[in-house]
Amino acid sequence: MNDLLAVLWVARKDLLHETRSKATTVATLFFSAVTLVVLAFAIGQDESLLRGAATGALWVALAFAGVISAAQSYQADLEDGAFDHLLTTPVPRAAVYVGKLLANWLFMLLLGLLMLPVTFVLYGAAWPTAWPWLLATLALGTLGFALIAVFYAGLTANLRARESLLPVLMFPIVVPILLASVRASGALVGSDDLALAQGWLRLLVGFDLVYAVLCTAIYHFVVEE
Repeated sequence: MNDLLAVLWVARKDLLHETRSKATTVATLFFSAVTLVVLAFAIGQDESLLRGAATGALWVALAFAGVISAAQSYQADLEDGAFDHLLTTPVPRAAVYVGKLLANWLFMLLLGLLMLPVTFVLYGAAWPTAWPWLLATLALGTLGFALIAVFYAGLTANLRARESLLPVLMFPIVVPILLASVRASGALVGSDDLALAQGWLRLLVGFDLVYAVLCTAIYHFVVEE
């Protein structure tokens, strides 16, 4: 099988499974909504504080939703033995990783696009004039997070305590991605400072490239047949 076709096949399998079961969609939507509402109530009625916390709250909700999505993408395969069969197919394991990465990234990106207007309304933030750059930040930030989440979800897939180990292992590594995403988003939403946002975006692109190369190269070491 061609490597590109293998990537698309794995991504299609995960997306079709989620389309039919909707388990991850329901869980992440509910969890993200609760996170945004609780943080808004915790901040209080100060409008300036609410606007300043909008992008941070958005990325906190996305981060926790991304952990659920990555873990569930492996859990569904492990329950019926599909993951073991997937690893025995004559395709590079890197293709399996990239396929799962693509499915999780698309899911996180769509979730982020749904949550953006909700966050702006709930926190009283205004759409930035350079809104395409905000969408680019969302795409790059969710890509970087998915790179790490899918890799570590594969690393912990066959462990008993995978639900508790996954966030403990991955969050220290994904902190630079989250910080760059929050800073770039905040520069656009809070002050319309495009130059500052572009600086953080360049850093975000660098992190994404480094993580993409490393995770793809060593993924076959962390999964077992």
